[in-house]
Amino acid sequence: MTDNTPPTLQDLARLRTAPELSHATRLSLRQQLIEAMSAATWFTVGVMAPSAASALAALRRLEQQQGWEPMDVVESTTDDGPVFLKANQTGGSIRIRIEHGLGEGILISGHGNDASQPSQTWGPLPLDFF
Repeated sequence: MTDNTPPTLQDLARLRTAPELSHATRLSLRQQLIEAMSAATWFTVGVMAPSAASALAALRRLEQQQGWEPMDVVESTTDDGPVFLKANQTGGSIRIRIEHGLGEGILISGHGNDASQPSQTWGPLPLDFF
């Protein structure tokens, strides 16, 4: 990504951690994400964060922004440390585990109901993107 050209959703896929984004870039990426997500039927979300609380807060903002029903935490950790949160919209479940060595950000995967609609993943987006 260069300073002259705003990143695209495809550019983000090459990153291990979410970049800092200007306001204009956030708006551009948000519009790209809206268009990309409109083709999917359901979603899974991965959140790489410094704590379970920050991961869950990022997911809750996404759920609210998308108008999704809040998913239920079925597995979590009480340990301090970096985490990976995995949320599955179809099952309505959230699992959080300690995971060292990851970057930071939100990954959203759109899925279809059959093989004619392949899965696609977008991100990592900053934890405060939504």
